[in-house]
Amino acid sequence: MNVKHLLLASGALLTSTAASAGGFQVTLAGQKNNGMGGVGVGLSLDQAAMFYNPGALAMVRERGVQVGVNATMARSAFRAEYGGSQRELRNSTVTPFNLYAGIGPSEGKFRAGIAVYTPFGSKLQYATGWEGRYSLTDITLESIFVQPTVSYAITEGVSIGAGLVVLAYGSVNLQRDVPVQDAQGNIGHVELDGKAQNKLGYNIGLYLKPSEVLSIGLSYRSRINAHVKSNKGDVKLSNIPASLASRFTATNFDVTLPLPGTATLGVGVRPNDKLTLGLDVNFTEWHKYQQLNFTFDGVVGGNNTSNSRREYKDAFTFRLGGQYQVSDAFTVRAGGSYDLSPVKEGYVTPETPDADRVGATLGASYKFSEHFGVDISAQFIDLKKRSQTQQELIANNTTDRVAGTYKTRIVIPGIGLNYTF
Repeated sequence: MNVKHLLLASGALLTSTAASAGGFQVTLAGQKNNGMGGVGVGLSLDQAAMFYNPGALAMVRERGVQVGVNATMARSAFRAEYGGSQRELRNSTVTPFNLYAGIGPSEGKFRAGIAVYTPFGSKLQYATGWEGRYSLTDITLESIFVQPTVSYAITEGVSIGAGLVVLAYGSVNLQRDVPVQDAQGNIGHVELDGKAQNKLGYNIGLYLKPSEVLSIGLSYRSRINAHVKSNKGDVKLSNIPASLASRFTATNFDVTLPLPGTATLGVGVRPNDKLTLGLDVNFTEWHKYQQLNFTFDGVVGGNNTSNSRREYKDAFTFRLGGQYQVSDAFTVRAGGSYDLSPVKEGYVTPETPDADRVGATLGASYKFSEHFGVDISAQFIDLKKRSQTQQELIANNTTDRVAGTYKTRIVIPGIGLNYTF
């Protein structure tokens, strides 16, 4: 009995099919940006510049506090390669959030702030008895990142910034069935529950404004290796027959997942005082994610390690959006995105049934007073239908996952409140 077919060879830490970007990224860090296709590196819209481009924070004239929350609602379906009924995921909703606070002298060149956001997180629950139940049945993911940030305007048209990125909290719960039965006929089940170590990274940016019409931004968010140490990773086994107990003795696990770095070029254009346009091109260093390796303090199915090939490739995302100020109080937004998947053919896993995706967004803001306003956004993301055959899995040595066709659509409404001073 091979451990690959029993535990988490096809599982992963901090991944999600409900992510709003390719692979397992979630780019829902700013409510205004969300309504504009996710652009922001070449713009200085508000305090969310701490995430998109710390260099642009110094060009945000108003100090302020803002908070936002989104509801990612994914509808996913699977059909096995050789037919059978279509399997729908059980409904689930997660709520990634963001919080920013920025300070600095009103007419000065220096800005500082702190950002809190949730770049990875989801909840997936596959249908009971689905064909891939020995790969995955449930996954719940949570993460919180904290980023203290500083930014400085060197001249009226050039500013730089940097943030210390802290993986402050990360948790994962993954479950799957095991192809054994106890004396009562109950199917075996395994659950992994872990907490990631606190880790550090960085976010740096450069912002250029050569004219009142044009702005350009460059940013880079570094890779962070999310690590669940064995004393923070629990293995729970149930319905294992007594005759196989000696082959299932693990109580803890250890695993590391690289959360990739991202470089972005952004351009902002402001043809007049009311219209702002933005274009972002993201390049994500997915090539760092080649394998997922678990080590257990005991054995599962007679093995104490589990190795799964991922073979991710670097990928681009293209984002375009704009906003129009209808009145002093009311602004509308729209945008779109095209995201190339880093997952190669024959390497799709149930916890991240990823594919190239197209996104469309809408948004609006209303200022109730000089200092207080609300931002709303809505996104629709359509993942292309993604199929893989058993022949591909055999050729790639990836038979720890399931042959068939996945299809996912995601709807993400969001709302935010902001206060400036």
